[in-house]
Amino acid sequence: MINLTVIAVGKLKEKYLVEGVNEYVKRISKYAKIDIIEVPDEKNPSNDSESEIKKILDVEGQLIISKIPKDAYIITLEINGELISSEELALLIDKTTQFESNKIVLIIGGSHGLSDQVKLLRNKALSFSKLTFPHQLMRLILVEQLYRGLSILNHSSYHK
Repeated sequence: MINLTVIAVGKLKEKYLVEGVNEYVKRISKYAKIDIIEVPDEKNPSNDSESEIKKILDVEGQLIISKIPKDAYIITLEINGELISSEELALLIDKTTQFESNKIVLIIGGSHGLSDQVKLLRNKALSFSKLTFPHQLMRLILVEQLYRGLSILNHSSYHK
């Protein structure tokens, strides 16, 4: 069985996002086991100096790293990651679970992105768009795309 883990910085606050994520988690569970792990985001000081941002990223990074299961294939979501289609995401899930690991971890950073320590652990970096999305909305987009990818692999009509 495919084991998906989404590690995301910050807590979902808006009801519509929580409901949307829960709906796709329910749908995904037909095809795979999925866990969503939230790690707290660090409070942003009033000055966004490079040293303060690095401290925030380091703290969030350590929290993320502590939640990554052993032997997992790690995919980070990053602005400069590879742009792929839904079909390519389905193939990535399929190939990874066949040849690498049945554990796939997808990581969404906070408002400042991801620490270098997290990036060093990744097997692949993806970007879903050149557009900028709030990281809370990105979680909904990610679980929808995971469901779409699994639907493609299982020849469901959802993708059509």
